[in-house]
Amino acid sequence: MMSASNRPVALLTGASAGIGKATARMLVSMGWQVIGTGRDQLRSTAAIAEVSAAAQDGGSFTMLRGDFNLMADVKRVADEVMALTPRLDVLINNAGGVRDRLITTDEGTEATFAVNHLAPFLLTRELMPLLKATATAQPTGTVRVIGVASSAHRHSPGFNFDDLQSMASGHPVAAYCQAKLANILFTRELSRRVGPDRIVAQVMHPGVVASNFASHGDEAMQTHMASAPTVSPDEPAETLVWLATDPEGGCQSGRYFHKKAEEVPADVALDDAAAARLWSESEVLLAGLGF
Repeated sequence: MMSASNRPVALLTGASAGIGKATARMLVSMGWQVIGTGRDQLRSTAAIAEVSAAAQDGGSFTMLRGDFNLMADVKRVADEVMALTPRLDVLINNAGGVRDRLITTDEGTEATFAVNHLAPFLLTRELMPLLKATATAQPTGTVRVIGVASSAHRHSPGFNFDDLQSMASGHPVAAYCQAKLANILFTRELSRRVGPDRIVAQVMHPGVVASNFASHGDEAMQTHMASAPTVSPDEPAETLVWLATDPEGGCQSGRYFHKKAEEVPADVALDDAAAARLWSESEVLLAGLGF
């Protein structure tokens, strides 16, 4: 069992590298108890050493292993978190990625949709009892769910419910753009649903980050990432930490941010009917998988 002190606890997915590792490092340096998730064993082990070395004022870092392409792993990680800590102040759904082709997972889902949307949807749902319990003992807006989307959502013409997982699109980048649109729609619907529980949901665009994000992307994506001006993972990490800790992040739930400033997402991301339908469709899909 983690310390039952009054120190805030954050769960941060994709914490073994890039933005996630930088965010974890910053939070533990502020005295937070951080639980990270990672898929790769070597990167996870290295992250434990690096992040733990930055801990101050009682901060700590624990890493859980899980492949978020698979909902069974997501469910297992959620159960492990519930066993580790009696409170959860902030959930940061950071894990995601882009592929060079459409891939069907062992569970029958499309991998880009699974890791970018279904995984944070399921993880948030499974941890909601813990988030709600924590919120009852904290001021309104203290408990937060933060998503990492992308400006790529602006390239989606709107959510295609006839092709929920973009399997018919034939293009991995189109699948990624729709999945990033899903991140914003999910945040808006989550905000509506958990507002009465005093929980806030926000989402952000990290920018083009110098990381291993596009290492599994197609040639066009890797060329774009190689030629585009990039920022250090520390820049978006600072925005995530700000959203997790600053009073502004706890106000006016359901907003979209970049570089610590609110932005207006594409019109298709402001479609509340689509947001509600995506929630329902995601529940049906997960139920069909046994979750």
